[in-house]
Parts: sequence; C-alpha cells; structure tokens
Amino acid sequence: MALSSRPTGTGRSWVVIVAAGVAAGLQVWKVPPAVPFLRHDLSLSLVQAGTLLGIVQLAGMLGGLAVSLLAELIGERRCLSAGLVLLFVGSAGGGFAWSAAPLLASRAVEGAGFILVAVSGPGLIRRTAPPGRFTTAMGFWGAYQGISTFAGLVIGALVLQVLPWRVWWWGMAVVALLPLPWVLARVPRDDAAGVRGVANALARIGRTVRAPRPWTAGLVFACYTLPWMAVVGFLPTIYRDGGMTGSWPGVLSALVGAANAVGSIATAALMRRGLPTRVLLAPAFVVMAVTSVLAFAVDWHRLPAGTAGQFACVAVFSLTGGAIPATLLRMIGELTPAGGSAPATMGLIQQLFNAGSFIGPTLAAWLATRTGDWHSTWWITCACAAVGIVLGLRLGDRSGAVTATSVPQPAVGVRCGGDRRRAGRVRR
Repeated sequence: MALSSRPTGTGRSWVVIVAAGVAAGLQVWKVPPAVPFLRHDLSLSLVQAGTLLGIVQLAGMLGGLAVSLLAELIGERRCLSAGLVLLFVGSAGGGFAWSAAPLLASRAVEGAGFILVAVSGPGLIRRTAPPGRFTTAMGFWGAYQGISTFAGLVIGALVLQVLPWRVWWWGMAVVALLPLPWVLARVPRDDAAGVRGVANALARIGRTVRAPRPWTAGLVFACYTLPWMAVVGFLPTIYRDGGMTGSWPGVLSALVGAANAVGSIATAALMRRGLPTRVLLAPAFVVMAVTSVLAFAVDWHRLPAGTAGQFACVAVFSLTGGAIPATLLRMIGELTPAGGSAPATMGLIQQLFNAGSFIGPTLAAWLATRTGDWHSTWWITCACAAVGIVLGLRLGDRSGAVTATSVPQPAVGVRCGGDRRRAGRVRR
C-alpha cells in the first residue's frame, strides 16, 4: 500500500471530517433529553432506557475490527460516507417505532453507521491535515463527542418542549446527511486502485491485533468512556429526579458535555506546546474519581451550594476527562506496530471504547434501580479510574514530548495515496 505523510486535499478538509463526527455523535446524544418522553410513550423501564443509550455502541463493540478491514479494502472516505447514510436510515426509521424493540433495532443500525464514521475519521484526518495542524485536528476529533453532547442536549431540551420525540428523530436524520455533500466535495477520493487484496489486509490487521499496546490503549479508553457515559448519559434524568423542571436539566447537562470538548481541545493545545503525553492520563483519572465522589456521594440538597455544587463537580469531571481521548488519539500512529494497520488500531480501540459506552449507562441504571438512587454512580467511576491508571502506566509514552512541529509517521495501512517515492517524507 502506498504511503505518504504528505497531506492531500485542501488544508481545511479535516474540518469536514470533524463535522461528520459531530453529526454522528448527535445521534448518540439525541436520546438523553428524550428519555422521559420515550419512557412515557413506549413504556420503557429505566434499564431499557439505559440500553437504548448504549446500544448505538453495540455495532462498534462487536465490529470495530471488521470496519477496519472494510476501510483497508474500499477506503476510509467511502466508509465515512456509508456511515452517514446508515445514520440517516436508522434515525428516520426510529421515528416510526411503536415499541421498545423496533426502536432498539433502529438504534443498532445507527450504531453501524456510527462505527463506520468513528473508525474512518482519524485516518482521514491523518491523511488531510497539514503537518503543523495535525495535533490540533486530532484534538478537535477527540472533542467531537463533547461538542455533539452540548448541541444534542441543548437543542433537544428546547425542541422536546414543543415537538414530539418522533419529529426530533426525523430532524436528526436530516442532520446526519448534512455533512455528506461536503465530504464528497472536499475530502480526497480513496486510492483509485480499487479493492485491495484481502490477504494483505488481514495480515496487517493480524499484526496489529497481536500487538499489546493497541489493546492497552483501548482498555484505557474504555475506562474513561464507561464512567463518562454512565454519568453524562443519565444526567438529564438525574436532574429531573432531583426535582428540576423545564429545559434546565438538558441545558446543564449540555454544559457538562461542552466542558469535555473544551478539555480535549485545550489538551491538544498543551501538547502542541510540548507537554509530554505521559503526564496526562493518571492525573485525569484521579480528578475524575475525586469529582465523581463529591458529586454523587455528597447529599447536595442539604448543603447551601445545592445543585450548583454538584454541577460544578460534574463539570470538572467532564472537563478533565477530555484530556484522555485527546491524548490517546494523538498516539494512534505510535501505537500501530511496524507492518500493522492504523485503521485496525483505531478499530480495536473503538471496539473497546464502545464496549465501555455500551456497558456504562446500563450499569448505572441497574445500580440506581438496586440502590434506589443515583448515589452509587461514583462506585463505577472510581473502579474504572483505578484500572485506567494502572493500564495507563503500562502504556507509557515512547514518543516523549509532542511539539508544534512534530508529525508522526503514518503506520502501514493508513490510506494516504500519493507517490510511493515520497513515502515517509514530510512536506514542511
């Protein structure tokens, strides 16, 4: 496969890819503000609602590596485009659901589209971002969930005050398709050589799967996303259960999601200025654990700070957590073994990432049902933080500091096109 670290397309093509990621993330975050309406209209239990939040991650949990093979064979641009189409189909179909089962099935279709976008995005950014903007571009990609969380929760909280949830679903179907013409116009085409040999692609993926570092990074990612989804996914419901009414539960939850995006983008900026990635993971997990204990173990209703104090703790929890995806995504090229596949690295990490996203809301709902309240949520966060710290220390950082001019060499398997003779050369 031809390799080149030389970016192709326009200098802002990576913005298109991030926009596609945000559109995909909105399909995840359209659900939390709609949970009370879905439970009433479709008679969902709390655990079913938790499964609805997490099932969009099921396709990624089961098929991340399969998508990486698809990206190797047909190209990442085609995968991204197909993902947006599937998101449209799933959201449009979900608007016609009459019970929990068809709604869950439509969410599974959305999950297939989401994983296609999520696995394809980092490779396309590596292929299109100018050398001096790569870290910034990956920081924004790490923030797409936070951006979509903010937009989905705020807009959903306002829309659902005046429109049925089905209209919200159909509107989000249109949003899923909006980036597609932009992607087709601005993102460079996949290699014109066509379908690659399956044997070669499987060999590259096999080398990646046998390497320990992608697995470790994926488990660290899961230790972040499981508690983050458990907390933020049910935050509107937690606020409503606490007596908050109107659009405030969605707005406050959206601000928590925005804090995560700010944390990811700020982390990318710090890494561009030379902050070593090795110093970020453990402190981020520690702060997430401490703030979750303060947010859920303390009875804020009996304190003068009240809901404002709990909100501040959850906001810091989300802000600090944003450092974790920014750090791990920046290391994708370094995590891919020699002769391996960068899409497979991302697919494996995304597979474990989605496992955490799927388990988190369901586990939080189960614990809340068993204990009668949301105070047990911090158990999840502290356990995951402990495991994440241990794994993060094992992962280490072989790259040292990341500077504004350092550009990782793409691993074998990244579709970059271009002249084979320029392989490994960076255009300044």
